Amino acid sequence: MTVGWSTRELAEIAGTTLKTVRHYHRVGLLDEPERAPNGYKRYRIAHLVRLLRIRRLADLGMPLADIAAMEESDEGAEEILRALDAELADSIARQQRIREDLAAILQHRRLAELPPGFAAIAGDLSEADRAFLLLSSRIFDPALMDVLRRQHTTPRSAAGLEFDALTDDSTDEERQSLAERYAPEMRRELQEPRLQEFTDQVVAGTVEPRAWSVLLQGIAELHNAAQIDVLQRANALLGL
Repeated sequence: MTVGWSTRELAEIAGTTLKTVRHYHRVGLLDEPERAPNGYKRYRIAHLVRLLRIRRLADLGMPLADIAAMEESDEGAEEILRALDAELADSIARQQRIREDLAAILQHRRLAELPPGFAAIAGDLSEADRAFLLLSSRIFDPALMDVLRRQHTTPRSAAGLEFDALTDDSTDEERQSLAERYAPEMRRELQEPRLQEFTDQVVAGTVEPRAWSVLLQGIAELHNAAQIDVLQRANALLGL
């Protein structure tokens, strides 16, 4: 009876690959076996058990560096295991949130065009609003996004709906009238402390230039000329 196995045979018994076994040798996780008189490696039970233990921990998601550290002390091993458990708990929670988002998107496809947290008002938002909120989620911090969520929980006002429907053939009088009605709503929104802080940062020039340019370009490209005109008139009324 031939004693021991070749590298390929060892890999097959352990349910892994030849490449993986060789990698474990290179990083020092698996000792090289003695060689038979013909020069071929001959692995024994101790190697197989070691390989199976490595694969057991690797299948749990443990990095190879931590597998090596596991053997240094019982206290260190427990710390590594608890850290892995915490990481997996975070991953499971994140995946659960993703599943909840997917379930909501299956019910309301427009939610795929919005950052998380806007499900309640997705149907009331214009295409431009949805696009702007998606841009904002890459620019604003979580606290500022929370402000936007709260502000969008109330139904769209008559002035807001009129703004959404505004076209370039609207008259000067219509635009000025809308700006005068829209400006108080803009003032109330800007009075939110976190939005006021952001506005102050813009005025002081401390907002990251690229972030500010994305917002400005978003406003310019997501609204028609009449809507831009109304926003400029409203800003003038607010002294901005």
